[in-house]
Amino acid sequence: MEDSRPRIAYAPPHASGGRCARVTGRWTAESLASVAHWEAAQADLQALPADWHSWPWDLRELQRLDHTGAQLLWNTWHRQWPDTLLATPKQRALFERVAKFSCAQPPHKRSRPADWFLRLGAKVVHREEHVLSAVRLIGQLLLDVVQLLRHPRKGPWRDFSGHLYRIGATALPITALLGFLIGVVLAYLMSQQLRQFGADAFIVNILGISLIRELGPVLAAILIAGRSGSAITAQIGVMRVTEELDAMQVMGIPKGFRLVLPRAMAMALAMPLLSVWTTIAALLGGMLASDVVMGLTPAYFVTALSKAVLVSNLWLAVAKSAVFGLMIALIGCHYGLRILPNTQSLGEGTTTSVVTSITMVILVDALFAVVFKDIGI
Repeated sequence: MEDSRPRIAYAPPHASGGRCARVTGRWTAESLASVAHWEAAQADLQALPADWHSWPWDLRELQRLDHTGAQLLWNTWHRQWPDTLLATPKQRALFERVAKFSCAQPPHKRSRPADWFLRLGAKVVHREEHVLSAVRLIGQLLLDVVQLLRHPRKGPWRDFSGHLYRIGATALPITALLGFLIGVVLAYLMSQQLRQFGADAFIVNILGISLIRELGPVLAAILIAGRSGSAITAQIGVMRVTEELDAMQVMGIPKGFRLVLPRAMAMALAMPLLSVWTTIAALLGGMLASDVVMGLTPAYFVTALSKAVLVSNLWLAVAKSAVFGLMIALIGCHYGLRILPNTQSLGEGTTTSVVTSITMVILVDALFAVVFKDIGI
């Protein structure tokens, strides 16, 4: 039985002296799909001599050749014809067709400072598009708020109540649990250090300021950014994928008034409440740990807390949380509206939304800390 494996034999030619590359077997997609045949062909191709271009290539003994085999040989020849090609007219026509439709490999270009500058410019332009889109989104939100104040009965109150429940009420258990555990951990770690200096009573001051002013709002905002911010982006993104946004545009339904406004209102209202809730849970955890580890009674903890922490810290935390909530909602809507109608863009947009929201929460919190450093301290 004749051997059908795709092989290349480097041997003297039939008629003339010198060396010749004789291609035999079946160079087809069906034959090369076999692991054994593919490995045999690769072994022969890797053994190609350095002066292969000057060798005659004899293809006349091929049993069968299709576009897959021709493309493999054409790539082996570095997409150029050998000096001598012994082939049938059909084989030569096949190679001419492969050469016509094969894309030449672009030459490798070394990076220049100008290329770095152009890449930096492309990134800046991409960021500029995000900034302009965010500014338009904020402007449209302000116009929608004015419209809501002028015609409150036509507002999306049902959507607002639904988002308020999903963002706020359903997040109460996880925020309370995490806040309680954070309070326990902070109280336990600080007690170990304060006990060395006999300053056990100052744990109330440290817990009160850190939890009420900073950790409570930031912790709640990060949780909501990962939980509800991603949900907002995914919801609007799915509407893009299923062409619901296009249907809303055809029907004349304003996307900002029906999608962005109720989510922004719900988030701005829910975040301060969740911040206070998380802070109370963290203070309860710190009070329990202080009682167990340091012997500070809950009555003393509550009394000392009211003296150590001014009410202005609580108002600052509530105002900061409202800004966090509005910002998380706008970022989620911004990336949701920019999602392309495919699942890959949906996943990338949701991930980017969460990362951007958490980053902005920390940056805005640092800005609040610098601007209001003299309030409540």
